[in-house]
Amino acid sequence: MNVKANKEKLKLAMANACMNTEDLAKVCEMPRPTLNNVIAGRGVRPKTLGRVAKVLNVPVEQILLKEV
Repeated sequence: MNVKANKEKLKLAMANACMNTEDLAKVCEMPRPTLNNVIAGRGVRPKTLGRVAKVLNVPVEQILLKEV
């Protein structure tokens, strides 16, 4: 099962953490293409989104896209 990030909330969390894509990829220890998939709102593994949320110090629910 894949999950998607809410693009706007993710970008806001990145701005609050003063991190750009390159910084976040390094700290998350993940390839930039994988992080680009997260930021683009493409489906990723829950573990991947969880790692991003942990580094940004936000609950994963805050950046998780809730589809209706």
